[in-house]
Amino acid sequence: QVQVVESGGGLVQAGGSLRLSCTTSGLTFADNAMGWFRQAPGKEREGVSCIDYNGHNTYYVDSVKGRFTISRDNTKNTLDLQMNSLKPEDTAMYFCAAAGRLSCPPLVRRHFPHWGQGTQVTVSS
Repeated sequence: QVQVVESGGGLVQAGGSLRLSCTTSGLTFADNAMGWFRQAPGKEREGVSCIDYNGHNTYYVDSVKGRFTISRDNTKNTLDLQMNSLKPEDTAMYFCAAAGRLSCPPLVRRHFPHWGQGTQVTVSS
């Protein structure tokens, strides 16, 4: 059974930083591109970033470019999202997802078959 578990969310003031982490079990982490998504209340789930299986290629939604950095450590089966210069509009539930393939698919929910339960990020103004 595949499990995806996020951690690291919390409450932070605007301009602050948070680091999210994700671990998986039940799948070969190194064979999966991994993504981060977020969903604010009343909004659709939005793709934030993706990293391919070996970390050589990364992708970001325009709204987080230059502020967020995705990384992975295949020796520890961990995925991270370093979030700097946080804004109130970054407030959302953040989800980690495994793509089931080596390269990043389009950052759309239906392309990622395995999901975590999410971790809440709240940015106060």
